[in-house]
Amino acid sequence: PDMWLRIRRFKKGAFLWQPDDAADRIYFLRKGRVVVMTAKPDERPVALRTIEPDQPFGELCLCSVRTGIRGTTACALVESEAFEIKLTNFLGYLHQNRAALDALMFTLCLRLTDAEHRIEVMAHRGAEQRLGRLLLRLATSRGRKGSVGLRDTVTVSVSHNELAQLAGMSRPHVTVTMGRLRRRKLVQYQREGLVRVEVASLTDYLGRIVRGERA
Repeated sequence: PDMWLRIRRFKKGAFLWQPDDAADRIYFLRKGRVVVMTAKPDERPVALRTIEPDQPFGELCLCSVRTGIRGTTACALVESEAFEIKLTNFLGYLHQNRAALDALMFTLCLRLTDAEHRIEVMAHRGAEQRLGRLLLRLATSRGRKGSVGLRDTVTVSVSHNELAQLAGMSRPHVTVTMGRLRRRKLVQYQREGLVRVEVASLTDYLGRIVRGERA
């Protein structure tokens, strides 16, 4: 119901919540992009997930009954706008609406699957393997087909800073590694944050690294 919703607007770089904030509300992103991160702002953050428009987030407050606090940080990557709903109202709505409960369960299953893929990415110690696997994951989950018409080329909107947070790497390390991948014509990128991933070529290259066949 509209009376439960509060529209919140956030400038680029603004925090939606910080680790010690109360976990008492859930959000639905209307426009923009938001990243949910571990750690506090003065530590190197690791991105847990990036939220795109029409996606719910902050739903883990449902699991925060014991601590009552977020334990994470959420930040607007660009100017963003979201619906904010108090947790008590949202729970009441779920109790009355089976379809909404089913949709939330589906979202949680997707988030769990994504978390498992992220664990697989983070398990790689080599920079090219870790970043390459992450780019392939982003290409399959949120990329769009490249305008050049190549079947295995996918364009992803992601900055080097965001890649660093998602991969648990420093920004300079990401820049150096992306440069290596670009020289091998496995990725192409522009200042606007669009990265074109040559999916088939990158997959083959990462496989050759595992087999010790890298040229």
